[in-house]
Amino acid sequence: MSTKMRPGQKIHLKSVEELLGVSNEESAMDIEISKIRPFKDHPFKVVDDDKMQDLVESIRVNGILSPVLIRPIGNDIYEMVSGHRRMHAASILGMDCVPAIIRDMTDDEAVVKMVDANIQREELLPSEKAFAYKMKMDAMKRQAGRPRKENSGQIGQNLSGKFSRDILAEELGESSQQVHRFIRLTELIPELLEYVDQKRLQFTVAVEISYIDKEIQKWLYEYIRDNGAIKLNQVGILRTQLQAGAMTEAKMIALLNNSQPGKMPSSKVSFSEKKLREYFPEDYSTSEMKSVIEKLLAEWKQRQDDESGGEDW
Repeated sequence: MSTKMRPGQKIHLKSVEELLGVSNEESAMDIEISKIRPFKDHPFKVVDDDKMQDLVESIRVNGILSPVLIRPIGNDIYEMVSGHRRMHAASILGMDCVPAIIRDMTDDEAVVKMVDANIQREELLPSEKAFAYKMKMDAMKRQAGRPRKENSGQIGQNLSGKFSRDILAEELGESSQQVHRFIRLTELIPELLEYVDQKRLQFTVAVEISYIDKEIQKWLYEYIRDNGAIKLNQVGILRTQLQAGAMTEAKMIALLNNSQPGKMPSSKVSFSEKKLREYFPEDYSTSEMKSVIEKLLAEWKQRQDDESGGEDW
């Protein structure tokens, strides 16, 4: 049973230290920036925007108030777990060292800590959430498959009896289905995922596209680049056609054009070369036959225009 909050009671938001499980016994020490490597496949972007400039100014005035978290990876080299933005700001200021807490962690433990420290940031891009969710869920699955160690902490416990995606969704405050949708975005080619971040491609449409082969995704990217966004129903029709048989880029373009909302499907008239050869000499090339047909059609249209010109409409 949930406890009702008293009037005026403040909501307690966890600090970075609480999220990372930093104990009072752990002390920070200055580590050379040159010895710290970025986290492998770090899903969160470090950009030089207004917020980074604010962080630079804060560090210039106050220093780095919260130490970064790193782990040793051998040969006096460390991997950043939490603190990429602080380290980048320190580099901009020309600092040689950053205060850091050094902790031994397995790869999966480091992934979980890295995601937990960054996922509560405001204004995360869909691509950042997508890869962060996938990285943490994969790590949780691997941890669930290993024997439980004593004093191993909360992560890794009780995962075998419940699907890791459900637990991840519970921790994130998202539905399990929404977590699944975000993770599906990792199946997009980079160009389409960038369109999702830029809001040139709707989230739900992008999820549907993620089920399509990468080669056809390239065609879709070119189509969206040249023609603008596509709708959910268009992707649905395309997926149905893909199940029915082979697809060419030209066929896909025609399909998308004809399935635009409010547009009537275009009709197509075609003649086989065998049929056309009945009306042309054998030595006529395809281009010569095309030229004659276009000329005859132009003359026919002109006669139609002349005949209708004197009528009283």
